[in-house]
Amino acid sequence: MYKRVLLKLSGEALSSPGNPFDPQILKSLAKELKEVHDLGVDLAIVVGGGNFIRGKTAESIGIERVQGDYMGMLATVINALAVQGALEQESVPTRVQTAIEMQKVAEPFIVRKAIRHLEKGRIVIFGAGTGNPYFSTDTTAALRASEIRADVILMAKNGVDGVYNADPKTHPEAVKYDSLTYMDLIQEGLQVMDTTATSMCMDNNIDLVVFNMNEPGNILKAVRGEITGTIISKDKK
Repeated sequence: MYKRVLLKLSGEALSSPGNPFDPQILKSLAKELKEVHDLGVDLAIVVGGGNFIRGKTAESIGIERVQGDYMGMLATVINALAVQGALEQESVPTRVQTAIEMQKVAEPFIVRKAIRHLEKGRIVIFGAGTGNPYFSTDTTAALRASEIRADVILMAKNGVDGVYNADPKTHPEAVKYDSLTYMDLIQEGLQVMDTTATSMCMDNNIDLVVFNMNEPGNILKAVRGEITGTIISKDKK
């Protein structure tokens, strides 16, 4: 079982059609994260903002990329607060830290403080990405995992149970990988995370587990190392 975990959640994973936040999804997620917390695992979370806006899609509606990225960062803070609220309904102690200072809303990100929160049994939720445009929340996950010395990044996918050689939703014949190296991702152009995040994970020797979060209990299984997703590491396992 992993001792310190960073969970990467997409914004879309919190939503349902026509609703940026699905109360049932948030409640179910919080209950499962409480089970992880009750195991004594140090748990940090990076959440995306795609249920509201992305910098790249903002460009398509005439918003400058840099401005769109900052809008996306603010969206991740909204999601971080939503996850915090759901966890606190389950009596789980949490802290939200943001890369852009907004002290009436959350703590500023300070790595030593984040580690201290984890040591005290609090779940730490990181919002506002890296605080810089042109960096994705995948890169944020890799950066924060490196900073807090996490054992693994758990990448919770919405309806996909691992990494395939093609999109399984449009290619029924797609083949799933049980394990890969980071060089495999780069060389084969597999769209798991962006190249910056991939390189950072490889340089810092952090494993990545890609799994389907839509099946109840999968986050707990991933923490225990029992998941049937795809494990990505620096060297072949």
